[in-house]
Amino acid sequence: MTAGAVFRVEVQPLGHGFDAPAGVSLLAAARAAGIVLPSSCRNGTCRTCLCQLREGRVSYLIEWPGLSAEEKLEGCILPCVAMAESALVIESRLASKAAARGPEGLSA
Repeated sequence: MTAGAVFRVEVQPLGHGFDAPAGVSLLAAARAAGIVLPSSCRNGTCRTCLCQLREGRVSYLIEWPGLSAEEKLEGCILPCVAMAESALVIESRLASKAAARGPEGLSA
């Protein structure tokens, strides 16, 4: 992987995307871009963030995330510990855009 690389990630059916820098989890990159993916543990064990990889390649921050071999073959990924290795299309039915915040921290 090229240091400094940035990959485009499209989130379906949300219809929005974000840029994921190499070495950064998809969850962290999404949050930085104002896209909320469901999460809880953020360490690859609870499976709250489980979604489908429709296109592209990922690698993991940990050796064996909480996925079975069959789930990996079916395209399941855990964005909390997955990093983009190419442009991606992921499917997360619970993804949403973060509420816009005004200067006082209230929803705009």
